Amino acid sequence: MADYMLLLYENPTDFSDVSPEEMQAIIGKYSAWRDSLAEEGRLVGSNKLTDGEGRVLKGGNGDLRVTDGPFSETKEVIGGYFTIRAASYDEAVEVSKGCPHLGFGGTIEIREIEVH
Repeated sequence: MADYMLLLYENPTDFSDVSPEEMQAIIGKYSAWRDSLAEEGRLVGSNKLTDGEGRVLKGGNGDLRVTDGPFSETKEVIGGYFTIRAASYDEAVEVSKGCPHLGFGGTIEIREIEVH
């Protein structure tokens, strides 16, 4: 079994019109999915990232540039992540299909974690 990082991309404005009650219901769906992963022994970890705050470091040619971010030309940002355990990419994809993030129009990038 390998560990896979599920990077959850979202457009931050997608939830701007959501009431506090609706947001609690949405959070409940993510929590229920996380709990089901834990019960199956698949959950390695997960967290929501703070909205709109971060730093981006870019190096090259002996220079280091630090900027506020994450800001890019795209409208999507990584809003959170799950780390799961699965036997293959195919299995990780199948597990990820149950993530409520997809129901809200989000994108999930799956990457295997390389262990040295």
